[in-house]
Amino acid sequence: MAIKGKSNTPLKLGLLLLLCPLLLWLVLLVILPQLTMLNISLQERVAPRIYEYGFSNYIEFFTEPLYWNTFLRTAVMSIIATLLTLIIAFPISYYIAKMLRGRAKGLLLVLCLIPFWVSELVRTYGWMILLRESGVISSFLQYIGFTEGPIEFLYTDATIMLGLVYSSMLFMVVPLTSTLESLDDSYIEAGYDLGGNGLSVFWQIIVPHAKPAIVSGCIVVFMLTLGNYLTPILLGGKSSLWFTEQIFTQFITRFNWQQGSAFGVLLLSISSLIVWLGLKFSRQSFSKVMS
Repeated sequence: MAIKGKSNTPLKLGLLLLLCPLLLWLVLLVILPQLTMLNISLQERVAPRIYEYGFSNYIEFFTEPLYWNTFLRTAVMSIIATLLTLIIAFPISYYIAKMLRGRAKGLLLVLCLIPFWVSELVRTYGWMILLRESGVISSFLQYIGFTEGPIEFLYTDATIMLGLVYSSMLFMVVPLTSTLESLDDSYIEAGYDLGGNGLSVFWQIIVPHAKPAIVSGCIVVFMLTLGNYLTPILLGGKSSLWFTEQIFTQFITRFNWQQGSAFGVLLLSISSLIVWLGLKFSRQSFSKVMS
């Protein structure tokens, strides 16, 4: 038994060394900044450079209609963007997983991945070039005689939604494709043999099998969309009314770190609550959908 203990020691040490970068990343870049932001959010300025602990920064959020209306708008649009992403990504994922074979499958996955080889800023500017008043689409419509003058497609909710769905698509396609590939084709064939049609097979066989991937994809897309800053601001302009813009304003424009920290904590807390409600509604556990 002593020999076994000695032989297991290098394995445990190696595992610990492998986990150290991950643990350091979680502690230094995730946990400590969140705790620091929570501490700052509870500070109230009572005099120059003098602070006391209290909840006035959080009360300000709920008593000012602009703040909670902006958050409500951001949450609703994020939920809609998540649902649209799922509706578009599911047939794409099913086609990749079940219809394609060999190089064609890998090629289509690479085509889905290529837009993400550049930064979100570059992708968003690409949409602005296409959709602005003097952009490619407006110029083409004038060229073919569809319209007499330039058309401004930017700075609308539809444009924001387009950018959000586009920037989140890969995070829904990848888990869905991976899960649908594990679905045995014989189950689908058995469904048809037992008298099922395309709709019944889809709802009773394909969707239940893909439910963990659906929930995990929706969680990732929703959190990324809710916390997105560049896409809503650039495509929506000054009238975008996105909650992350309120956080940016408090930190950078007003130098009110206490209020900005409170907004950041509220964004994380309320979004986590929405995700928890989604898990309860779908009857899924977080550990299952993320495994």
